Amino acid sequence: MTSTVLFYLLQFLILASALGVVLIPNPIYCALMLAVSMIGISALFFSLEAYFVAGVQLIVYAGAVMVLFVMVIMLFNLKNEVVAFSKGLLSKVLKVSLSVLIFALIASSLSMSFADLNSSQLQPYESAMRSVKELSALLFTKYIFAFEAISILLILVVVGAVSLARAKGGTHASDK
Repeated sequence: MTSTVLFYLLQFLILASALGVVLIPNPIYCALMLAVSMIGISALFFSLEAYFVAGVQLIVYAGAVMVLFVMVIMLFNLKNEVVAFSKGLLSKVLKVSLSVLIFALIASSLSMSFADLNSSQLQPYESAMRSVKELSALLFTKYIFAFEAISILLILVVVGAVSLARAKGGTHASDK
């Protein structure tokens, strides 16, 4: 009973924050709503006892990707883009047609996944756990250099983005 209530509460939180991402005009609040939905998805995985996926969801998406989104939002002056993309008949038609297209793609992918779910044999739990262990062992032994190189590259990107934003002529440049 309590797991069912928790599931529906998390689903409501995820859907409400996802709608907030789409409907709120302020980009910082949209990023905050996106972070809330990602944290909700992580909590949902945690409640389903998928601890590894919950941790990855929390660390990678709610942590690293959200920091990247917020940095990009802070680097650019979005006031001109809001005015440019919010008015006009062409903009409205484009938004509605792309929304219908995305909804159709989601509906078709869901129907295909449910058809595959009914027709195929599901992977046993032990085999899935073995493949996760093999993947983690491979990632942290053979591919550790590539894993660390990507983290250093991401740090360099952050430093470069901040440097460009603070440089003369950047959106957050000092008036000196």
